[in-house]
Amino acid sequence: MNSRKQTSTLQQSVEQAIRKYLTDLDGEMPCNLFDTVISEIEQPMLQTVLKHCNHNQSKTASYLGINRGTLRKKLKQYQIDAVSTD
Repeated sequence: MNSRKQTSTLQQSVEQAIRKYLTDLDGEMPCNLFDTVISEIEQPMLQTVLKHCNHNQSKTASYLGINRGTLRKKLKQYQIDAVSTD
């Protein structure tokens, strides 16, 4: 499978969501679109990967390709509880 020719499902989902967002603006100019999209994607990604890794921050950071310090900073930024409450 050639990844350059095939668009990932994730990429397609993001593209569809951004198109819908822009359509829903009904001609209004978006404000801080880049920051908005990044924060909307980043928070659920952090929560989902953290949960998938059973709240192991080292493993989560490794999955994400960031260091643990950066992960902790982002968890704090989004007020995500790093301890499992399951």
